[in-house]
Amino acid sequence: MEEKAKMVEETIEKYMKYVNPGFARLCKFANLATIEWEGRGAQVFDIFGRAYLDCIGGFGVFNVGRNHPRVVERAIEQLRRLPLSTRTLFNKQQADLAEMLAKITPGDLQYSFFCNSGAEAVEGALKLARLYTGRKKLVSCLNSFHGKTMGALSVSGREVYKKPFEPLLPETYQVPFDDLESMEKMVDEETAAVIVEPVQGEGGVNIPSSDYLPGVREICNRHGALLIIDEVQTGLGRTGKMFACEHWSVVPDIMTLAKGLGGGILPLGAFMSTATIWKVFEENPLLHSSTLGGNPLACAVGLETLKILQEENIPRQAQEKGDYFLEKLRAFQITFPELIKEVRGMGLLIGMEFFDPDVASLLAMEMAERMILVAYTLNNPRVIRFEPPLTISFEEMDRVMRALEESLLCVRKIVEEVNG
Repeated sequence: MEEKAKMVEETIEKYMKYVNPGFARLCKFANLATIEWEGRGAQVFDIFGRAYLDCIGGFGVFNVGRNHPRVVERAIEQLRRLPLSTRTLFNKQQADLAEMLAKITPGDLQYSFFCNSGAEAVEGALKLARLYTGRKKLVSCLNSFHGKTMGALSVSGREVYKKPFEPLLPETYQVPFDDLESMEKMVDEETAAVIVEPVQGEGGVNIPSSDYLPGVREICNRHGALLIIDEVQTGLGRTGKMFACEHWSVVPDIMTLAKGLGGGILPLGAFMSTATIWKVFEENPLLHSSTLGGNPLACAVGLETLKILQEENIPRQAQEKGDYFLEKLRAFQITFPELIKEVRGMGLLIGMEFFDPDVASLLAMEMAERMILVAYTLNNPRVIRFEPPLTISFEEMDRVMRALEESLLCVRKIVEEVNG
């Protein structure tokens, strides 16, 4: 035990000296001064063997759970044979994964480019849209989140992440989410693409009205702009369908994927489009490339992940479990009306919004004390996100609810004492 405690202390010290001092201080303040050591299903174990229930889920990474046996075995098999590509010969794993994606994605999305992250997928999607249309203007939504590389950041919607790095990409414009009138005014014949999340994850789990995505699709069609749907966080079963845009029967021109695509064990992202749009890459097939993206190891894992999602009907699991989770959380809204403003979600992408961001922070700390991991959303610190692995059991969800009730009672008491 002393040796493990020393290892934690040394690790935190190395974070302070060599990694990210601010993050180290934040973790210590949030009662998370330990090392994650092992994962299984919806649980993560620290170096001391203590089990945490993970309701953060890597912000949407563990759709098939942590260390799914099939994913791990497939990775080991490919690792022993050929993990990385020469980039000069054909890559069967990449071809098989692209074929599977073409079969399960909506509409006539056919071709895929594989990369290592959601931000990279967005970068590629923006480049493809500008290349195909010959236009420069990009339209996105306020409070959106598409990544933190320069292009992805340019179309994201929170100034605190953007301001320090300006000037960003030119000809990028933001309008309010779920506001068709503003979108109509902004999109014109100079617009290359509109990029939108079906549900704003980091924005606070904001769900649009039923006519919004179909309306954006129609506006893009009318002006000859491409519609990029960012499914990095919402895709692969998270919202109760394989892809969130299917809730509104909307088909994008370009789709971005990542997070859960790597099966919870490897980084893997992709952007996809139609045969017509992809033709612009034919003249120079190396116009957009990646040394490590689409490597055999990641693609083998991605293919196994897609098989599991379908064979275990994980999107339906997410819908059923999400309905159960939402019902329980909305009951807490009735019990704690002075703290909780709203509960909203689709599938197992759920947000609980508080009136005060300090209350959200307090709740996350109280939950950590009870071995439940939750976090607030990046663009809206008033919202605690519940985004567990889609394989979480009903018994585990009940454990979350018991801890949440205890935590809310403690937070209420603290607030009452502060307010006198």
